[in-house]
Amino acid sequence: MHDKSRRPKAGILQFASPRFKALGAGTKRGTYADRKNIESPAILAEWEKSADLVFPGIIYSRADAEAAMTRFFAERVDFIIAEFLSWSEDFAWIRFLRDCPQIPILFVNASVPQVSFTDTLDEDDFIEYLCRGTLVGSLEAAGSAARLQRPLLTTIAGTRPQLSRQAAVFAAAARARSLLRHSTVGLLANLNEAMWSTYIDPYNLFAKLGPETRFIPYSTYADAIADIPEPEFIAYKSDLLSHYKKMPDVEDSKLDASIRASIALAHLAASYETDLMAFNDIDQAMFKLIGLRAGFYHPWFNQNRSVLVPEADIGAGLATYLLKLLTNQHVNFIEPFHIESAPGTFAAGHAGPNDHNDPAWRQNVLIARDVRFAKTNYKHAGAPFAWYRIPPGLKTIAQLTEDNGRYKMTCALVESLPGPHLLATYSHSIFKPVGASPEKFFEQILRVGTTQHFALVDGDWRPHLRQTAALLNLDFLPIE
Repeated sequence: MHDKSRRPKAGILQFASPRFKALGAGTKRGTYADRKNIESPAILAEWEKSADLVFPGIIYSRADAEAAMTRFFAERVDFIIAEFLSWSEDFAWIRFLRDCPQIPILFVNASVPQVSFTDTLDEDDFIEYLCRGTLVGSLEAAGSAARLQRPLLTTIAGTRPQLSRQAAVFAAAARARSLLRHSTVGLLANLNEAMWSTYIDPYNLFAKLGPETRFIPYSTYADAIADIPEPEFIAYKSDLLSHYKKMPDVEDSKLDASIRASIALAHLAASYETDLMAFNDIDQAMFKLIGLRAGFYHPWFNQNRSVLVPEADIGAGLATYLLKLLTNQHVNFIEPFHIESAPGTFAAGHAGPNDHNDPAWRQNVLIARDVRFAKTNYKHAGAPFAWYRIPPGLKTIAQLTEDNGRYKMTCALVESLPGPHLLATYSHSIFKPVGASPEKFFEQILRVGTTQHFALVDGDWRPHLRQTAALLNLDFLPIE
């Protein structure tokens, strides 16, 4: 599988003028080229804060630009940071824009706190004046960028610290884009006919966003359950019982069945090399064959920066996976249940396996019966699950849906509130939208037209999602 733990990789383009290169010989600060060679490492040090760098040297010629282009493609950079170190002839830049494959480009212009000259009578100051003409070069370059219409080019301007912070967001988004294009969706075992609005066209998904979809039959799932080595089962059961309290009405045989079914999901994800396992866990055929719904989120998924989502919702699964790639945090999967207008809150959560593995919140997990299916005739009716009270704090929620061949991303901020376990069968919390009543909040979402499923993660990741959406050509729809 591809390395999802790696840092972003950036190609660095620094354009300078061959016309100025030899000017300033004998001045106290050296030639134009000397000054650029001194300036360049400090710039690289800023970019290294957010990415591993591929730096082919300062670009003075068409040949330099072509060599850089070849190297960036060969080393599979996630994105390119392009910058004019002064005014420069634009022949190298326009060739790069025309011929470079579609790699995201962050085009930057940096300001300085203050220049070191007041006039240009002295030759040393004149050369320094030429060196500081980055705005001239950037303005000229921007005209060609517009005319050659690079769709993945983003322009920013600011101080070096400001640019560094923005580059970190761009780097994370570009890395997520690259990883997504080499990722695999495992669909176990079919789309969910109870929820047609969640349907994603696998070919459109591959062509436009990158992931390939693999279809995994329930019979293969049954075989994986039967093939679990006993030592692995014993070790995982011991781990669960050492970390989480088991409610007294949980039957041990049904706990064992749920554990085995949960381990098997991880085995399938590993054997099919999936990054996103979309598990149709309410299909009647699955219940008849397996006899239960798996109740635990195996640590393999977090260890491999992969995700498991229920009800075959590939779109919400992609939102979950993108948040995993951007944050490497524990990402939950929820559907909003109901609004309570008096406190201005809504309840949300989801049944089935949900990421309960955050070691800081083990006290929020109970091993409890899946009461929704406890009275059915399935073989392991009432088999237990990790009943998780989602921790309190500020959260980002996000959804990705397909709409007539295009994709749209919806995201918002909510606050998860502390409290006791509620809503048996569902990992859950009570939430309050940030900056709006729940009625106005969901009115906006209803007008956008998403589905009922959302990914949820700690913190405010809206800038990262906005940039990721731009690089993936998604319609970005923030809910305020």
